[in-house]
Amino acid sequence: MAVSETYVTWITDQLSEFGAIETKRMFGGVGLFKNGLMFGKIGGDIFRLKVDEYNRKDFEAYGMKPCFSEKKKKGMPYWEVPNEIIENKEELAKWAQKSYEIAIRSKKL
Repeated sequence: MAVSETYVTWITDQLSEFGAIETKRMFGGVGLFKNGLMFGKIGGDIFRLKVDEYNRKDFEAYGMKPCFSEKKKKGMPYWEVPNEIIENKEELAKWAQKSYEIAIRSKKL
């Protein structure tokens, strides 16, 4: 999955209210990290955030579904972010914070 640099730049700009993040190219996509923890990813110019029972309802309210891995034949814990949320920096920062908190909890397991 190719990822355009323009799209990555746009997403990182939209996340500016969330604070400092790092991006790393990985597996044909881009991982989004805060304090060394991956909370989101971009693949094929689709932005996804980490999801669990804590924020699943936010995504479901927009009709979103988990990223599906054909290789693993199962849903992944990353869901596409609705465009309405991406375009609203304040709301996107709230969604990213929830995903970051999931990454923190996941690390403790």
